[in-house]
Amino acid sequence: MRFPRPARLAALLLFALTTPLAAQNPPEPSPQHKKLADMQGRWDVAIEAIEPNGQGNSSKGASTLRLLATGLWLIEDFASTFNGLPFQGHGVTGYDPQKKKYVTTWVDSWTPSMLQLEGDYDKAGKVLTMTGEGLGTDGKPAHYRNVITWVDQDHFTFEMFVTGAEQKEVKVLTMTYTRQQLRHPPK
Repeated sequence: MRFPRPARLAALLLFALTTPLAAQNPPEPSPQHKKLADMQGRWDVAIEAIEPNGQGNSSKGASTLRLLATGLWLIEDFASTFNGLPFQGHGVTGYDPQKKKYVTTWVDSWTPSMLQLEGDYDKAGKVLTMTGEGLGTDGKPAHYRNVITWVDQDHFTFEMFVTGAEQKEVKVLTMTYTRQQLRHPPK
């Protein structure tokens, strides 16, 4: 028997609150989780998309990144206008201690499928590379590689590379994030 939607949500909430895990304190954030805290804030974003014909297309956007109360998950809300059309995106990033990898999901107003990626920082802790599978702009399966590179505490870049059916990796996007209220303003 299927319950109506509100009844299913109430049943799930009741189950969650009555399980032994609910009686325990939530897990403490690991050092990997604490690294996500550096991304919190409001950001101006300069966007350079590379069209399939190789031409660049520039735009601007804004992003808000915040940690959930426990510090385990970083939530991104992104908005821009691109080619005259509104674009919104929502991401969730955390560290999975079982996989020993950072994990992320992304949904947006232009893509009907959720993108899921995982990866890790380089040894210096400056470059986070994440990979995963999703649909390409042609609607066919594609491999994604996203690279976040920290410039300093107030600037980072996000680059997206896609490998489609032709098995050639192509850079499709560069986004440059600048913190709206700089932690360390230039002297």
